[in-house]
Amino acid sequence: MKHFPIFVALEGRRVVVSGGGEAAVAKLRLLLKTEARITVFADNPVLQVADWADQGLLRLVRRKLEPGDAACAVLFYAANDDDAEDARVAALARADGALVNWVDNLGASQFITPAIVDRDPVTVAIGTEGAAPVLARAIKADLEERLPSSLGILARVGKAFRAAAEALPMGRKRRAFWSDYYFKSGPQVFDVEGEEGLTPALESLLDDHLHSRAEEGRVTFVGAGPGDPELLTLKARRALHEADVVIHDRLVAPEILEFARREARIIDAGKEGFGPSTKQSDIDAMIVEHAQAGQHVIRLKSGDPTVFGRLDEEMDACAAENVPFSIIPGITSASAAVASIGQSLTKRGRNSSVRFVTGHDMKGYAEHDWRALAEPGQVAAIYMGKKSARFVQGRLMMHGADPETPISIIENASRPDQRTLATRLGALAEDLADAQLTGPALILFGLAPRAAEAALQTLPEEIAL
Repeated sequence: MKHFPIFVALEGRRVVVSGGGEAAVAKLRLLLKTEARITVFADNPVLQVADWADQGLLRLVRRKLEPGDAACAVLFYAANDDDAEDARVAALARADGALVNWVDNLGASQFITPAIVDRDPVTVAIGTEGAAPVLARAIKADLEERLPSSLGILARVGKAFRAAAEALPMGRKRRAFWSDYYFKSGPQVFDVEGEEGLTPALESLLDDHLHSRAEEGRVTFVGAGPGDPELLTLKARRALHEADVVIHDRLVAPEILEFARREARIIDAGKEGFGPSTKQSDIDAMIVEHAQAGQHVIRLKSGDPTVFGRLDEEMDACAAENVPFSIIPGITSASAAVASIGQSLTKRGRNSSVRFVTGHDMKGYAEHDWRALAEPGQVAAIYMGKKSARFVQGRLMMHGADPETPISIIENASRPDQRTLATRLGALAEDLADAQLTGPALILFGLAPRAAEAALQTLPEEIAL
């Protein structure tokens, strides 16, 4: 992020614009929505600028900017549509201590003006650091359609009521009150009674929330998916936004944690096979402790929490202490991995079942029905298999699996740094070691990437064999 977004207090403060043409007019249309004291320096302004001056909306000085003219200005806009003049006035304004925006010159600007969705006092600023103005405009248009015109009125009335709402305790109870107002009762009352009905509605709503029972703590087990934030379910996003505490495992992508409220407490409870780990008993106790304190706890697990997530132990811990819980499933990494190689986990005529197995468990390397898995045409998604690859390879070949059985290894499935390694059972351990994978990897036994499979099928029979 090269530009840090902030909202500058402009009430009663000085903003200076150099230029009186179309570039200046575009900036002035935005600035006139503020409560700043605006001064324009232009020796030949267009009619619109002169009209605004006649209406008393800004001060117009009919000459070019001189040294000292930008003194005490918070912001300065160089908008002369002339590079040489803009360079001159920008240097003068910087010398006077103002932050400078040189219109349409990102590199020479100290700040930029974003695309704005105005529902005063609710303001949405959209910036792309100059990379894609057309994208900023598209986002603005989308938000303009989504945000009702009444939103500003609701916010203004709500702002005046904030002191009264402080009778509610800080935290979930107060958030519930404001959520009820902005997303339910407020819009309903406004549609029927208009602005006059909002304050009485707030008073009635506050009384209801003051006398309501405190909501008990609860736990939601949430699947974060394989890593791509766009694969997070809508239900999971809503839960993250409502959470007081988020306890996540080490494989959850940082981008997904961004969906949590800024006020939420984020706790890393990482576990790593054969490596540093938070004890499961400590995680269980942590979940229960925060829920018993009246908080909404999100236990955020990579993939789907019901697949190799030790979910039962955490649910049992909640049940033992009468802590209510629910589960929001996620996309497991096997689904993302197989999609990335253009295959499916089942296929008519090839396999009518698929196994999800783990390379190791609490006791070490995991044992499975290797004889059944070694039969021709079988498909399995092997989780946590990097360090147990040689063990898995040996067990399968010991029970008759063909060494030429195709295998795909997908590291960081669905993420920008995803890598795919195509190999075969007989070379699994060696190829995996040579690849030096550092991220989480899933092994798809019995499946080659579609392109590799197609290439193999087109070879002459004697070469393919």
